[in-house]
This record gives sequence, C-alpha cells and structure tokens, in this order.
Amino acid sequence: MTESAKHSVSVAGVIVNDEGQVLLIRRRDNGHWEPPGGVLEIDETIADGLQREVFEESGLSVEPIRLTGIYKNMKLGVLALVFLCRIVSGKLALNPEVSDFRWARRSEIENLMTATFARRVTDALDGDRTASVRSHNGRNFV
Repeated sequence: MTESAKHSVSVAGVIVNDEGQVLLIRRRDNGHWEPPGGVLEIDETIADGLQREVFEESGLSVEPIRLTGIYKNMKLGVLALVFLCRIVSGKLALNPEVSDFRWARRSEIENLMTATFARRVTDALDGDRTASVRSHNGRNFV
C-alpha cells in the first residue's frame, strides 16, 4: 500500500475594476505578476482563506462572486482555486510579499504573466460559465 497523496490548496482572487482591468501583484520573491492569493490554512474555510490572502497581499477586503477555475500543478501537487471577486473596502498597500500593484487590461495579461497564471485570469474574465478544470506542469498546460 502506498502513502496517501497530499496536496497543498491555494486560492486566488481575480479582482476587476470599473474599467475592466484586473489587479495584479508583483511578488517580491520572484518578481512575477499574479492575482493576489496564497495557501489555505488547515483550519479555515475556502472563503475565509481567500479573503485573508487577498487582504494580506493587497490591503483590500473582497467578496467572492464565483469560482472560475480549478488548477492542479502536477509537478508540485498544488491545487489552486480561483475566484472572481469584487472589492468591498480597503486601500492598496505594499507589504513584505508584494513589491508593486498594477491594473492590467486583458490584452496585457499574456505578456505580463506566465502562461499558467495568465490562463487563470482569462478564464475568470470569460463570463458566467462553468469553472474551468485544468492541469499543468508548472509552465504549460497538459
């Protein structure tokens, strides 16, 4: 018998402003642009973890509107849940994890982000449809 599989679960919020632009954070550790998010704690609900992570990385309180995608990094065993969110309150604030913010147009997404993160954002922007379910190897979808 093999040991039970273990996965890390992350959450991310795709936040769109009134001009249709998406909030991206620039991570301090690798310089990459991504939607705000992070790893769920064992003892928190998905919604609570999403709200905590978005607040920690942006200073914004959000409300999830809908689940837009489920993504598995096959190499790292990370399952990511991505939600379209609306801003409830707050003000953008830099922090130890984030070096910059940017409101990006859809046409800029693929040039700013890795393919796997760009797909998460574009999936969220693609209207009211069933959540996407995709797997990738950390760089490309499989």
